[in-house]
Amino acid sequence: MKLLNIGYGNVVVASRVVAIVGPGAAPVRRLREWARESGKLVDATQGRKTRSVIVADSDHVILSAVQAETISLRLAAATLEDET
Repeated sequence: MKLLNIGYGNVVVASRVVAIVGPGAAPVRRLREWARESGKLVDATQGRKTRSVIVADSDHVILSAVQAETISLRLAAATLEDET
């Protein structure tokens, strides 16, 4: 089981990540609101600005203060490491 660092001491299980997206688009804002209403929103920003939104296979939506590109690079490295 590989853990993915999403910033400020927070980690998620890399194999459970479905998508990593930026927070600006309207569909992502709606997804975030749906997750808040259904109790599936996890705020891992530590009070900082949300820079990426991570969707898990359990329908949980995780907010991170780290750029989506940075997290995707970390995920790629974890996946590469897992394959060797």
